[in-house]
Amino acid sequence: MRYLLLIYNQEANFEPPAPDNLETALKPWWEYQGWLEEKGWYMAGDALQRTHTATTVRGTEGNMVTSDGPFAETKEQLGGFIMVDCENLDDAIEAASRIPALEWGGSIEVRPIQEFPSRPS
Repeated sequence: MRYLLLIYNQEANFEPPAPDNLETALKPWWEYQGWLEEKGWYMAGDALQRTHTATTVRGTEGNMVTSDGPFAETKEQLGGFIMVDCENLDDAIEAASRIPALEWGGSIEVRPIQEFPSRPS
């Protein structure tokens, strides 16, 4: 079953690494991805840019409205995701528990992906 591991943290508490420190900062993430790949669980993953770069699109009474920023004010912001394909929820929780971002606090939401039948031709 596929799961999204949604990485939430307070972006105000995290400063992106300086370019000369980027490789060191990314090392735990590369090791984590390698572990997921060894388990055969890794499907995709990426970090998101800061929330001030977001645009929200809403449908209101048949009209489309866009606004700057994320959908809602929250204490923690969605900072990235990992998609895994695990046998069960326990495996997905194990994968979530090893995400390096937990070292800075925050939380990981483990969300099963809704499976639908293939689109007819």
